[in-house]
Amino acid sequence: MSTTSTATVLRLKRLNNLATLPEYQSEHAAGMDLHAALAEPVTLQPGDITLISCGFSMAVPVGFEAQVRPRSGLASKFGISMPNAPGTIDADYRGEVRVPLINLGRDPFTVEPNMRIAQMVIAPVARCDIEEVASLDDTQRGSNGFGSTGV
Repeated sequence: MSTTSTATVLRLKRLNNLATLPEYQSEHAAGMDLHAALAEPVTLQPGDITLISCGFSMAVPVGFEAQVRPRSGLASKFGISMPNAPGTIDADYRGEVRVPLINLGRDPFTVEPNMRIAQMVIAPVARCDIEEVASLDDTQRGSNGFGSTGV
């Protein structure tokens, strides 16, 4: 009995020999790990923001985006995050994937070559038709914003 795959295909192009292509680390993982494509270690001092190359480009399928997110272990143990988390890579971008890392910790942190630095989730994107209106319908919440539903 043959089976037909209905998986979405993510096309990847290795840009240099330092690149490790993303892959899922477990059967039910939502995200693929992104690796640092570095020839030398890079140290982030507390407060530093540095773009780290991943060494590949990709073609995200139309109707999807790639969401780049911090790795929970780096964030919880060392304070390493992303200043724009989650970052979005659009379906029409073909440049190198790079991850902006920020050191929110108290100590310097060294990104080693081939270190797993972020995770990437491929997610569907909804697009809307835009319509300008004179008024919006009322809701119980109304314009109450930050903290209005509790802390």
